[in-house]
Amino acid sequence: MTQAYTQETGQLGDAPQQSGSRIGRLLDRLRNDRGIWRRGLVLAAIAVLLALVMIFHADIPNRVGNLGSLLETFLPWLGLFLPVLLVLGLVRRSASAVLALVLPVAVWLNLFGGLMFADKSGSGGELTVVTHNVNAENADPTGTAKDVAASGADVVALEELTSSAVPTYERALAGTYRYHTVQGTVGLWSKYPLSGTKPVDIKLGWTRALRTAVATPRGEVGVYVAHLPSVRVKFNAGFTAGQRDDSAEALGQAIAREPLNKVILLGDLNGTMNDRALAPVTAQMRSAQGAAGDGFGFSWPASFPMARIDQIMVRGLDPVSAWALPRTGSDHLPLAASVDY
Repeated sequence: MTQAYTQETGQLGDAPQQSGSRIGRLLDRLRNDRGIWRRGLVLAAIAVLLALVMIFHADIPNRVGNLGSLLETFLPWLGLFLPVLLVLGLVRRSASAVLALVLPVAVWLNLFGGLMFADKSGSGGELTVVTHNVNAENADPTGTAKDVAASGADVVALEELTSSAVPTYERALAGTYRYHTVQGTVGLWSKYPLSGTKPVDIKLGWTRALRTAVATPRGEVGVYVAHLPSVRVKFNAGFTAGQRDDSAEALGQAIAREPLNKVILLGDLNGTMNDRALAPVTAQMRSAQGAAGDGFGFSWPASFPMARIDQIMVRGLDPVSAWALPRTGSDHLPLAASVDY
């Protein structure tokens, strides 16, 4: 009996013993892994390069295919590389790759964290405006006009109007907006009287911008409506934006000469606030979305918005809120903003 107990005790003593938690064992393995800092150096270098691109995006030259402007148009989307690099760093068990990610994450949050996570919009607002590129090929202009009118805006700017569609918009909006003007392919509808209306020459050879004064209950506001030339991404030419850039310069000069202190710019500028080519305009005006919007406020393409190329900008006015309206028959989303005097 004594021998049997001795043998049984011996068998139990030979069984493997489990000690510590899984996390503890994992940390032990990582501490003893001599290659943890040597692996993933390429991933770490990519992370640092990504951070440098975001920091110095304004210094990337436009001489070759307007590469700088192309990058700035989609700059927020560089953030999509961050989780990818994190997963790859964890798979490679590379401390270097994971630690290097701190730099691009910090840069991206500094650039876009306020737009992504902070809701700056308020309530109320003394004047509400809407801008919408209605699309020349819009199959339902009547429905689009009714959708825009239902927003309750005091002033509505429409771009990409065709001569055949203008009467349709005029009829559909007449019940809500007593005053309106159409200059070339852009138009403005208002609940308040207009004066001093004229086309604005943005160096295209035909009219795609206008200026007018809206007599609001709190005084006159200079309102500009503009549709800058489109840009294209071509394999053999890059980001072709030369004509757009020249028009932005001309529009900026016109706004700089505006005699009224309170100014609103509404339109499709075919560029984002980050695009240096729009500096002649953006340097003298505030983005309603940037000051009082929720999120990025992307407006194009309507099916899957990736960039905010439609803009509402102000000078001498205080943005209270900014938002995108529901999709219409256009390939752009309509945008709205409320401002205080």
